Amino acid sequence: MNEKTMSPAIQETYANYPKLSKNMVIVLIVLAAMILWSVLGLDFKGFNAKGFEVAKNLLKSFLHPNKKLLFGDSPSSVQVLMLETIAIAFLGTIIGAIIAIPMAFMAARNLMPKAITIFFQGSITGIRVFPVFVIGVAVTRVTGFGPFAGVITMAIASLGMMTKLYVEAVEGINKNVLDALDATGCSTFEKIRFGIIPQLTAQFLSTAIYRFEINLKNAAILGLVGAGGIGGVLLAALGTTRRLGDASAYLIGLGAAVLVVEVASNYIRGKLA
Repeated sequence: MNEKTMSPAIQETYANYPKLSKNMVIVLIVLAAMILWSVLGLDFKGFNAKGFEVAKNLLKSFLHPNKKLLFGDSPSSVQVLMLETIAIAFLGTIIGAIIAIPMAFMAARNLMPKAITIFFQGSITGIRVFPVFVIGVAVTRVTGFGPFAGVITMAIASLGMMTKLYVEAVEGINKNVLDALDATGCSTFEKIRFGIIPQLTAQFLSTAIYRFEINLKNAAILGLVGAGGIGGVLLAALGTTRRLGDASAYLIGLGAAVLVVEVASNYIRGKLA
């Protein structure tokens, strides 16, 4: 079908269809060049035959996990360490969420002067710069090893992300409600209490629950730096082929816990939406 035999409606649709602009072509060329440069920078020396053997043995170990660790109640068992990991993630999320709320209001550009928002937004960005692993290493140097270090690390890591999302929620509130409260002579505290918080409660809770999911996975990583949880023993078990049964037991427990928490949090966030 050529352009002459097209119906007017098809011709109009074709004419209005977005054309590939020069800027888009430049962007695609730059993107392709960056991908090519990244691929050429990889130092790939081929797969290790021993690595395939280790991976195969690890997969086989899932059929025969260490049942004493998986179902036992010793200090090194899966359920004890997973409860500790969940507790670290939960408490860290709660602390981070509580601190993030006032910081979000101080960083909101529709509520505070520019100088105050710049300071608090800069603080939030500074926190978000550091990965949770780096924060964990720094915290353990101050507090020592153990679950307390994990809780503090989770709280700091949660603060950066949750405050940013809380700020976006605060800046997206319905201003008509605030104008109505302002017209009735309400104070700033009353406007926050009756005009802002009711609009933000569901979003704040949804963000906190989502962050708890992330923290549960990160809490396992924190065990690698001695911040409590299941990560340390998992790494130790993976470090030797003689303990692959232990490693599979820890991985099964961790996977089951993450799956349960994710399903529950998705259900709760669906109710809040």
